[in-house]
Amino acid sequence: MTSLRFRTVLSTVGRAGRLALATGMGAVLAAATLTAPAAARTASPTGTSQDGGLDRQALRKTLDAVHEAGMYGIYSQVRDQGQTWQGASGVADVDTRRPVRPDMVHRVGSITKTFVSVAVLQQVARGAIDLDAPIGRYLPDLVPGDRGQRITVRMLLNHTSHIGDYIAPAFPSLLEGSGKSLDDNRFRTFTPKELAGLGLAAAPTGEPGATPGSYSNTNYILAGLLLEKVTGTDAERYVTRNVIRKAGLRHTSFPRTPVIPGPHSKAYESLYGLVDPPRDYSVYNMSWGGTAGAIVSTMDDLNRFYRALLRGELVGAAQLAEMQKTVPVVVAGGGPIDYGLGIYSVDAPCGRFWGHSGGVFGMSTESLSSPDGNRQLSYGVNRTKYQQIDENGQIVLSPIDYAIGAHALLALCGNTAAQARTSRLPLIPLPLDVPPAAIR
Repeated sequence: MTSLRFRTVLSTVGRAGRLALATGMGAVLAAATLTAPAAARTASPTGTSQDGGLDRQALRKTLDAVHEAGMYGIYSQVRDQGQTWQGASGVADVDTRRPVRPDMVHRVGSITKTFVSVAVLQQVARGAIDLDAPIGRYLPDLVPGDRGQRITVRMLLNHTSHIGDYIAPAFPSLLEGSGKSLDDNRFRTFTPKELAGLGLAAAPTGEPGATPGSYSNTNYILAGLLLEKVTGTDAERYVTRNVIRKAGLRHTSFPRTPVIPGPHSKAYESLYGLVDPPRDYSVYNMSWGGTAGAIVSTMDDLNRFYRALLRGELVGAAQLAEMQKTVPVVVAGGGPIDYGLGIYSVDAPCGRFWGHSGGVFGMSTESLSSPDGNRQLSYGVNRTKYQQIDENGQIVLSPIDYAIGAHALLALCGNTAAQARTSRLPLIPLPLDVPPAAIR
């Protein structure tokens, strides 16, 4: 793909706010707004499909279809009350053909934001943080003056602060149609204050508190610095002790080195054809993600985490209610999503689901749970931004996208909805952690 074509993409992003695309995990979660027969749309009082149970054979078939469509490797876990299915399809290493496994440790990107939000809400419950207090009260040197007084803690967590994203200035070559910054920064250590400064120096995307909000990783770097200020503890250490360990997660952590701890896949980045053949970025200093996106986890741990959260085991009922107060937030240009405090909702044919997604160089993840935590899906893939871009700067959906959509719909809603004839297959806009869609 030519540099000119890439600039067309950036121009499109600049005009529209964000390009209509999804993270490298594939892009289509058909379950969001598929038109389905009334029977398929009927939801139980808990918000899950009445078509209970797990069709293990069908889940295996749809997972294999993702690999057959071109994804190198995918792993998935689906839960329905006491039942659990997990599977993996494809390869973790395209050279050795080492297979992927369901229990592999995976970089989960912006799912980190839910963990950090839980930590902040714990401090809200203790009275150490006021959600509607100005961030300038806590971080006056970092966010001084009128801006610090107008932006509240809540605005950081629900992305209505309109603070710019630090991704573009941290990886400047991407503005020039080059992936050079990805390699230049592989072992670079960014400090949280450095990342926050890059975002705060960028042009604001709107007035503080205005809706729709605008998704920005800078918000959660600031949330981490807020945690450090009020607890006197390193934010990653606090989240580890009070969220990860409290949830009983055994394979979830902030990595201390550029290497993913535990058995893992490689992470292949295509950058919409700029990196060809796709390059492995599984060894990477994730300080650029920090409290906005550095956590690694497994699909089993993610399901355990969101179930614990939604069942009130990590924060109290009042704090969970605050997390589930949503506002429209623009992500990926195709329209706003309903974003709460570090968590967003998706209305599927079989009911509402809560969760988050994340994408880093070479890896993407999605985790969704019914309101009661009974029906859950978490999956990760090891190749990102594999789609092509047409002459108008628009993303051309890949067969991978449709295959992932079919697997997700079956996992969340069961056979009734998955087999229903549909009239449209739209994108769910998913939070993007990396350019070009994050560039304004």
